[in-house]
Amino acid sequence: MTAAAVASATPPSNPRHTFTRPLVSVNRPLWIWLLIGLLGYVLLPWYAQQDSNGLLAVTRVWSDEQAGNGLLQGVRWGRPWLLLGLAGLGAAGVGVLLAAGRRQGAWLVGAGGLGLLALLLSGFSIGARGWAFEWMTQSLGELGARQPGMGWGGFVVLSALLMLLSFGVARRGFFKGDLFVAAAVLGGGSLLALFIVFPVLKALSAAFFLEEGPFSLAALWERIAQERNFGMACLAGGQRCGVAWNTLFLALMTATSTTLLGAFMALMAERTSRRFARPLNVVALLPIITPPFVVGLGLILLFGRAGVFNQFLEAALGITPTRWFYGWLGIWVAQTFAFAPIAFMIMRGVVQGVAPSLEEAAQTLRASPLQTFWSVTLPLLKPGLANAFLVGFIESMADFGNPIVVGGDFSVLSTEIFFAIVGAQYDQGRAASLAWILTFFALTVFAIQRGLLGKQNFTTVSGKGDAGMAMPLPASVRRVVHSVALPWMAFTLVVYLFALAGGFVQTWGRDYTITLQHFRTAFGLEWGPFGVVWAGTAWNSFFTTIKLAAISAPLTAVLGIGIAWLLARTEFRGQGAFEFAALLAFAIPGTVLGVSYILAFNVPPFELTGTALIIVLCFMFRNLPVGVRAGTAAFKQLDRSLDEASLMLRAGSVQTLRHVVLPLLKPALVAALVYSFVRAITTVSAVIFLVTAENELATTYIIGRVGNGDYGVALAYCTVLIFLMAAAIGLIQLLVGERKLGRRGVARVAPAAAH
Repeated sequence: MTAAAVASATPPSNPRHTFTRPLVSVNRPLWIWLLIGLLGYVLLPWYAQQDSNGLLAVTRVWSDEQAGNGLLQGVRWGRPWLLLGLAGLGAAGVGVLLAAGRRQGAWLVGAGGLGLLALLLSGFSIGARGWAFEWMTQSLGELGARQPGMGWGGFVVLSALLMLLSFGVARRGFFKGDLFVAAAVLGGGSLLALFIVFPVLKALSAAFFLEEGPFSLAALWERIAQERNFGMACLAGGQRCGVAWNTLFLALMTATSTTLLGAFMALMAERTSRRFARPLNVVALLPIITPPFVVGLGLILLFGRAGVFNQFLEAALGITPTRWFYGWLGIWVAQTFAFAPIAFMIMRGVVQGVAPSLEEAAQTLRASPLQTFWSVTLPLLKPGLANAFLVGFIESMADFGNPIVVGGDFSVLSTEIFFAIVGAQYDQGRAASLAWILTFFALTVFAIQRGLLGKQNFTTVSGKGDAGMAMPLPASVRRVVHSVALPWMAFTLVVYLFALAGGFVQTWGRDYTITLQHFRTAFGLEWGPFGVVWAGTAWNSFFTTIKLAAISAPLTAVLGIGIAWLLARTEFRGQGAFEFAALLAFAIPGTVLGVSYILAFNVPPFELTGTALIIVLCFMFRNLPVGVRAGTAAFKQLDRSLDEASLMLRAGSVQTLRHVVLPLLKPALVAALVYSFVRAITTVSAVIFLVTAENELATTYIIGRVGNGDYGVALAYCTVLIFLMAAAIGLIQLLVGERKLGRRGVARVAPAAAH
C-alpha cells in the first residue's frame, strides 16, 4: 500500500537539495495520503460494525449514527475528540503546500504526530462504557458519549496521519531523505508494535500482579523462582527437573537435530544427483503440511504401548510393552519431524546462493574437494545454519501440539502455560511468569547468534557474472549425507503411512475393514432441488480455513521480506528493537499469543474479538519471523553493489526492490509463502481461543472429532489437507519460479575424483 503511493517521488538523499521538479510532482505522495485521510473522514464508517462488514455500511455514513463517518460523529453525534484528527490533517495540508525541505518536514511531523496521538489517546481513554479508567471517571465525572472499536474510517485516517508523519521525518533528513524507507520503517514498526508488542506486554504484565493486588516486582520473582520451574531434583536421584530446564534441554536437542537434517537434505537436493531432488521435496515437506498431532498419532501407532514396534518386541522377544516412548524422547522425535522441513527450506536457498567461482578458485589452488568443502562451502553456510538453529530452538520452545500428545509426564513451558490458563486453576499470573522464562531463553539464543555472526560477511551473489558449476559433494561427505537423509526420508514415509491409514479403516485397533465412510461424513456431496448440497460436516471449516490462509499468506510473505530488506539494507535508530519485535512472536507459545490477542483486542479502540480479521492477523504475525529470517539469510548473500548500481541509475527504492532484489530472493519468498500458508492451515494453539462457530477452522474441527473419539473422520480430514497443501505448494513454486543465477548444474565427476 505504501509502495504504490511513494514509488514515483523519492527525493534525493540530501534534504537541503534544491528541487528542480515542480512542487506538485515532488509532493505528490504527500497529496495522495492527505486526500486518503480526508476521504476516510467522509466516505467510510468510523466505527466497526459488529453484525456485518463495515464496508457494507458506506451508503449510511451520512444518515446513521452507528455507521456514521468521522466528520458527523464529531460534529453531530457528540464525539468532538474525533475532530482532532481532522485538525491534524488540515495542518498537514498547510505543510504540503510548502517546498520540500526541513521546514516542511517539521510541519508534517508536528501535524501528523499530534493528530495521530490525539486519536489514539481518545481511543484508549473512551470506550463502550465511557471513560476506560476508573480514575478518569472520579476526576472528570461520567462521560455521556460512548464509542465502540474503530472501523475502516478510523483505520484509514490513522494510516494517513502515520504516513504524513513518516514523510515529515524523511524531509527532516532522516533515512537519507527517502520517503519510501521512512514510510516502511515507521509503518512496519507500528504494525509490529500494535499486533505483537502491545498484546504480548498486556499478557505478560499479569505476572506483576497478585490476585486483586497492586503492581509488585516481588510477585514476578516469587512465581519464577519456584522449585517447579528451576528444580534440579533429577540430577540428585529425583524423578523430575524443573519445567524450565526440561524446555531448554529439549529446545537445544531439537534445534541441533533439525539444523543438521535440514542442512543434509539441502546438500542432497542441490549438490548430489538430481534424482533425489523431487522425492526429497515431497518427503521433506510432509511434516509441515499436516497438523502436528498427525505426526504424534503416527508415532504412537508405531512406538506407543499398543504400537507395532512394541507388539513385535512382545511377540518375538517376550518383552512386555511399556510407555517408554512417552516423554522427552517422543517429543524430540516429533518436533524433529515437524521442524526439520523449516530448516531445509532455509538451508536450500543458502546452498543455492554459494558462488561456484569461490569453490573453483580453491580447487585451482590445488585444494581437494574435501578441503574446499570444509574451508569454502561450509563457512559460507553459516548464516543459514545459524538462522535454522534459531528458528528450530524457538519453535521447539513454543510448540504445544507435540508435547500434549506424546509428552506423557514430561512437562514443558508451553503445556504448563496452557493448563495454567484453561485448567481448573486459571492462574494467569503463573502463565505470564512462565512466558517470561520462555522469552528470556529465546532472547539469549538470539543474542548469541547475533554475537557470532553480526560482524562477519558472507556475500556470495554479487553484480558480477558467475556461470560456474557448483562443486559436487566429496565422496565422504556424500556418504554421510545419504546415510542420514535417506533413512530419515524412509522413516517419514512410514510414520505418515501409519497415521493416514486410520482414515481408510472402519475402527483402528478393532475393525480394519477398508471404507470411505469417514470421507463421506466429512466431505459428502448431495444433489438437491437447487443443485449441489455440501452435505459433509467439514465443509464449513474447510472453506473458512482456505479463505483465511489464502488472505494471510501473501501478506505475511510480503511483510516478512520487506522487514528483512529494511534490516539488511538500511540503517536507522532502534534497528535492534525493530528486529526483536519482528521475531518476538516465535519467542512465546501460541496459546499465550492467542490469549494476548483476546486481552488486547476485545475492547476499544481495537475491538476485533470474534471476527475473521483477528484470526488473519494472528496467522500473519505468528508466522512472520520465518519470512524475516529466510529473507535476512538471503540478503546476507547479495552484494550491496546490486542495490547501489540501481540507485545510481536513478531507480527508486521500489524499482530496485522489484527489478533487482526480488528476483534474487525467490527461494526466501517461496519459503515464506509456503510456510505461512500451511502453518495458517495447520496451527492449533495460537487460534484455539480465537475461533467462533461462524469462523471454525480445520484444526479445531479435527480436535473436536479427536475429543469425541472419532479418529477416522479426523484422519480423513488430515488426508484431504495433505493433498490440498501439496497442490498449493506446487502452485506457489510454479507461480513464483526459481532464482536464476546464470550457473550451470552440479558438475558430474567420476566417483574416484571426488575424494
